[in-house]
Amino acid sequence: MSFKYSKKDKLKSKKLIEQLFSEGKTITVFPLRLVYLKTKFQDDSILKTGVSVSKRLHKNAIDRNRIKRLIREAYRLNKLKYFNKSSTSYAFMILYISKDKARFEDLDSKMNVLFEKFLKHTENETISN
Repeated sequence: MSFKYSKKDKLKSKKLIEQLFSEGKTITVFPLRLVYLKTKFQDDSILKTGVSVSKRLHKNAIDRNRIKRLIREAYRLNKLKYFNKSSTSYAFMILYISKDKARFEDLDSKMNVLFEKFLKHTENETISN
């Protein structure tokens, strides 16, 4: 796994996105919410991730695109630290749920907390199964 956020790492499938929101589980660390679903991909990817910012909360496309860029960068820098040894594949959707404008330092630290919480949560699921 590399630091890249390439095309094969992006969540594009409409079917999978619908399945993610209907069957997926969520973890929230304000201002981020992670919706995840354990799944298998045909191209043997470990993670596929999408990013979304509400149009209702952020009217200007410029603001939404900037926040999405910052979230993708925070994800790209942190995914290697948390998912390098992962053998299970997941589909992720990271949502920005705050009305405030984002700062990279805040998003980066919250992304770390979110991934820590995710790993703890999935670890508990595998123990209970």
